[in-house]
Amino acid sequence: MEETVKKLNFLEEIIEDDLKSGKCSSILTRFPPEPNGYLHLGHAKSLCINFGLAQKYGGKTNLRYDDTNPTKEDTEYVDAIKEDIKWLGFQWEKECYASDYFQQLYDWAEMLVERGLAYVDDQTQEQISEGRGTVEKPGIESPWRNRSVEENLRLLREMKDGKYADGEKVLRAKIDMAHPNMMFRDPILYRIKHAHHHRTGDKWCIYPMYDYTHGQCDSIENITHSICTLEFDVHRPLYDWFIQTLGIYPSHQYEFARLNLTYTLMSKRKLLELVQKGLVSGWDDPRMPTLCGVRRRGYTAEALKMFCDKIGVTKHDQLMDIQLLEWCVRQDLNERSNRYMVVSDDPIKLTVTNWPAGVTEWFDCPLNPSDPEGAKRKVPFTGELLIDRADFMEDAPNKFFRLKPDGEVRLKYTYIVKCNEIVKDSDGKVVELKCTYDPSTRPGNGEWRSVKGTIHWVSTRYAKEIELRQYDRLFTLADMSQVPEDKDYKDFLNPQSLVVEKGWCEPAMLEDNSGIAVQFERVGYYVKDSDSTLEHPVFNKTVALKDSYKPE
Repeated sequence: MEETVKKLNFLEEIIEDDLKSGKCSSILTRFPPEPNGYLHLGHAKSLCINFGLAQKYGGKTNLRYDDTNPTKEDTEYVDAIKEDIKWLGFQWEKECYASDYFQQLYDWAEMLVERGLAYVDDQTQEQISEGRGTVEKPGIESPWRNRSVEENLRLLREMKDGKYADGEKVLRAKIDMAHPNMMFRDPILYRIKHAHHHRTGDKWCIYPMYDYTHGQCDSIENITHSICTLEFDVHRPLYDWFIQTLGIYPSHQYEFARLNLTYTLMSKRKLLELVQKGLVSGWDDPRMPTLCGVRRRGYTAEALKMFCDKIGVTKHDQLMDIQLLEWCVRQDLNERSNRYMVVSDDPIKLTVTNWPAGVTEWFDCPLNPSDPEGAKRKVPFTGELLIDRADFMEDAPNKFFRLKPDGEVRLKYTYIVKCNEIVKDSDGKVVELKCTYDPSTRPGNGEWRSVKGTIHWVSTRYAKEIELRQYDRLFTLADMSQVPEDKDYKDFLNPQSLVVEKGWCEPAMLEDNSGIAVQFERVGYYVKDSDSTLEHPVFNKTVALKDSYKPE
């Protein structure tokens, strides 16, 4: 059979053309987060693209922090970003900061002033915004636009020296107030902020704007392919204008569609609000789309990379189904997760009436059925067990293949039992099933009798109580970009996104130190939470065992 050749995405086509034409001899990309929050799933896509392309074509990737807004940035975020990138399995070439280039950026600003291409404006932010006009209407020139070069240089230096208050003056590029691209209507280059910077301290009180900073930083580092999300395509002409006007290394920007995911919000500002208002437990709450959040939930780096590969790289925005991400998590964990039996909240006691009193039989059970000859765990079987309430039905339909009156099931890995008697409490609730086991049905005895149902169980004598945190989607609205105007996004928080229950597990599970989510047999995948203690183990639901979703 012929092997299918995977079609190149548009970025790969561009890079291959650039390498063939000699436009560049090697590839250098960059990942430029602002250290004002934690990375989320959207950043995972960008990381996979930037690092993945560099790896594919034998290039390198810089990590560069866009740290030009000192009031919102912190070393906490700097460290968290590095941890997340390493967890995904990527290693940057150089660790850089926009603040590394503050002096060079300032020198270029003076150069623009000297060439009559920048001026100091005394207008307020509101006046500047109003004066920009609209798409249909040209902007109005600032009354300070035609200051002399000498006056502009003096004022800029006084701004840098701290003579003026925040918002009192700004430095603007002098381009074209009637330009059809409103980005060119004298964009702001520097604003005054008397704020302590996490790296430069109090050295600077003026800070460059993103549009003035980004392209020049790329140029300083000789970035060959500056890859960002689609909303920055309107910024690209200005990116090019600064580089061409300054006559520096011609980095170029390319845009791809950002990740939009159903039932998910990926606005750092709104995620921060959820944290600050206590609507989630923190940035690493397992319901959050942050990388530290999904890691705590049990998602693997391999699953995220598989997901990013599945969704591909396009120039068209689309809403991806979160079930595809969950499918990828399930596919990855199915191959690697150890299996254990866990009975959840409100179990039913199952008494094996013909089992010898006080006897425990230990079964060697595979940790992963994909490797039946591999590692085993010891599972204790006794005469008193717990089963899930959902695995018994008193008035069962014909196609109910679990336990029912006078019915038989196999207790997983062990014997077939038959339900002979039902015990109820004073309210009529079933609290105990009295069963008999068939000794000849022990696996490996040479005699095999088949029954249609197999259920999981734990021994009451050896079972360990655990806390189960049953996580669901954080929001009830599928497309969180379509929140009605008369609603707030928080109106769509899912009140059932976290349900805490008890569970009982086989003892071997608490000795599992694999660091990977385990499979609760017949139920789903769960991972031990960082809140766990020896006395109080806590497990987070990662993803259900099965789903109807079938990826294309």
